[in-house]
Amino acid sequence: MEDRYAETVLGRIRLRVAGSGPAILFWPSLLMDGLLWRGQVEHFADRYQVVLVDPPGHGGSSPLTRPFTFDECARVIAQILDALELDRVHVVGNSWGGMIGGTFAARYPDRVGAAVLMNATASPAGRRQRAEYAALTGAARVLGGVRGPLVRPVIDAFLGPTARRDKPEVVAAVNESVRRVAIASGRHAVTSVVPRRPDQRALFGRITAPVLVVAGAEDATFGVAETRVMAEAIPGAEFVVLPAAAHLAALECPAEVNALIDGAISLL
Repeated sequence: MEDRYAETVLGRIRLRVAGSGPAILFWPSLLMDGLLWRGQVEHFADRYQVVLVDPPGHGGSSPLTRPFTFDECARVIAQILDALELDRVHVVGNSWGGMIGGTFAARYPDRVGAAVLMNATASPAGRRQRAEYAALTGAARVLGGVRGPLVRPVIDAFLGPTARRDKPEVVAAVNESVRRVAIASGRHAVTSVVPRRPDQRALFGRITAPVLVVAGAEDATFGVAETRVMAEAIPGAEFVVLPAAAHLAALECPAEVNALIDGAISLL
């Protein structure tokens, strides 16, 4: 993979680019960088140009200095396409990436092919989720650069019993990713994606691209019912539940996710 960079409204974004052909852009969850999609690179790079995004404030991208809007994140994708001289792209997103993939598909219909939106929601945060993430960001503020005590709550929120019991490599990957996140940037991102998250159900009703929405049966962050509501807001969207996946399906079940992405793109 080659490192590339794009200057955007939310700072300099690091991209990992591999392969050639029609482009697929992958945007990960909060507290994860583009390596969430390591299981997709080898599968797709022989047929597609694969673009892995380190989202704003994560990985090799510029630190965040303020909260952001979802429209700004969609503009980031458009600016990435401009930097790579791409007219359009298939978009695959997990959680934050799934929400922004939907925003991009609605706001930039001429620049999206198919969209695969995984472990995501179109609804605003409920009271319980706002309280849980307020406690997490509050602890991050108190602890400063000490990340260790913050890892366990994230593991519990992101991974289900199958991964925690049977997939130590997945647990290790999440642990490593969380420890790499700069506390201040992570706090701005969590604030933007959780308590300030907009209700996008009406906006998603304007999406015209083919969309596959994927839920994890073990997802404790966005349960199947909430993700189904998102799918129902998108005209013609397909909806699939992965039985052994929680919040990071691409990392937990890469082969199944690769097959789903192949199927969604083949519909075009």
